[in-house]
Amino acid sequence: MGRRDVRSRRRRPLRKGELVRIRSREEILATLEADGSLGGLPFMPEMLQYAGQEIRVHARADKTCDTVTMTGTSRQMDNTVHLEGLRCDGSAHGGCQAGCLLFWREEWLARPGEPAPPSEPALISEDTLQKATHSVDGQGDTVYRCQATELPHASRHLSGFDPRQYVKDLRYGNVGPATMVRGLAVTAFNKVQSLTRRLPRWLRFRDGAHYPFYQGTGDGTRTPTVDLAPGDLVAIRDKDEIMATLSPANTNRGMWFDLEMLPYCGRQARVDRQVERIINEATGKMIKLSDCVVLEGVVCSGRYRRFCQRGVTPYWRSAWLRRVDDRAGG
Repeated sequence: MGRRDVRSRRRRPLRKGELVRIRSREEILATLEADGSLGGLPFMPEMLQYAGQEIRVHARADKTCDTVTMTGTSRQMDNTVHLEGLRCDGSAHGGCQAGCLLFWREEWLARPGEPAPPSEPALISEDTLQKATHSVDGQGDTVYRCQATELPHASRHLSGFDPRQYVKDLRYGNVGPATMVRGLAVTAFNKVQSLTRRLPRWLRFRDGAHYPFYQGTGDGTRTPTVDLAPGDLVAIRDKDEIMATLSPANTNRGMWFDLEMLPYCGRQARVDRQVERIINEATGKMIKLSDCVVLEGVVCSGRYRRFCQRGVTPYWRSAWLRRVDDRAGG
């Protein structure tokens, strides 16, 4: 339990769209344990630049996908939200380019006009907060510590059958009723599909595959690459074209094509940035990437992930994209 957990539970939970003020550096540091975290969630140096700003709540982060163990399960969090547009710039974590949407404990935020909490002595300084971002292992490799790597310590397992999570999604505005109905229908269908895998093959629908139905039809080996630069307008290729570049495990040279990327097939978007280095969330070590870009406004919607609001930016191979000549239109 963190230093202000009890006080936070007495406050009315923040909801999507609310305007909040990020508390001052001094107020935030006073909430942190000696390791720079609160309730297991690190407050990262990249977040200090936003102190004092007023920003709207993007969504509650009552649950999030487990991107550390990759078991396909959800994790439950307490007193945590995402704020509109605030992503990690990686400046304190070796220049990581993942651009994760930041998690904000409600203790670090205040509603307009809300008074500052009683002052408490800080157990950590900005300097020690910087030092807490990384360590060196026995092999001499740098191991980074961030909100993504520490997510298992800041959350707990959440069963997909717990109805309270869906009540919260509606109550606090994370999703609307229509989205909720569609999402639950997909979840129920996929659960039935999993159960039918115990039946003889001739009794299964699509061999028990989950919706949305997709599987690579190629071998997932090297494909022709195209040099893409930030600002380039691209068209995301059709589903069948992309499937031909993937192995049956839906990977291309080890990069996974996620089901949340399917709704973007056939659409256009601009290249936001090339991604060459990201932190492996399971190990904390930096890994290098090639032929990988992120597209503007293209994020995981959580429609197939129990309405996770983390807004992960998918990584795209250039073979999955086609440059659009937009010189005439500007």
